[in-house]
Amino acid sequence: MSTVTTSWQTADVRPIGEDRLAQLDGWWRAANYLSVGQIYLLDNPLLRRPLSRDDVKPRLLGHWGTTP
Repeated sequence: MSTVTTSWQTADVRPIGEDRLAQLDGWWRAANYLSVGQIYLLDNPLLRRPLSRDDVKPRLLGHWGTTP
């Protein structure tokens, strides 16, 4: 039987720095904001005015497969 080595077993793993972690967190929050906007909002995605019931879709259709 042969030994299989995967890349994660031989990778040089180091802790993530605070700057990189902040960038990753910002990306994650932005991606979630865009996903929620696409799923729930009809209008006013940049919240240039207070959110109202007219901005929200009355019925959700589709799937969540494209959200992070």
